[in-house]
Amino acid sequence: MNNTIEIIDFNPKYSQTFHDLNTEWLEKYFYVEPHDKEVLENAKSFIIDNNGYIFFAKYNNKIAGTVALINNEEGYELSKMAVSPKFQGLKIGQKLMSKCIEFAKEKKWNELILYSNTKLTPAINMYRKNGFVEIPVQENCDYERCNIKMILKL
Repeated sequence: MNNTIEIIDFNPKYSQTFHDLNTEWLEKYFYVEPHDKEVLENAKSFIIDNNGYIFFAKYNNKIAGTVALINNEEGYELSKMAVSPKFQGLKIGQKLMSKCIEFAKEKKWNELILYSNTKLTPAINMYRKNGFVEIPVQENCDYERCNIKMILKL
């Protein structure tokens, strides 16, 4: 085992893993909302087929984490970032974040947005460290748990 972290593109064979990794953290901190369920159970049609992207982090040939870039009215939303508790502490979240920022710059996007909750302190700190700044959350946010919206100008 070489203990390397490799970021790979979406593969339908990992759809269940995408679902499970996200369900695990959502149930730990909040609950799976209807919008989460819709996205997680239909990742290919909801994200990939809508000009979105999903990346996976592989560690020693096991899927250790995931993240999505969802195409919506506002632009691209960094969403559904999850790292398995078994692999936390290896900076996998940061590697997934870096991949998304690099990817967005290659695509010449102007910005990335994200929705989160301030209860997720390590995640919020990582977003800030990567240049995301807080902006007002609109009233009709897709997520009930959302109490912070952030943007990264590219």
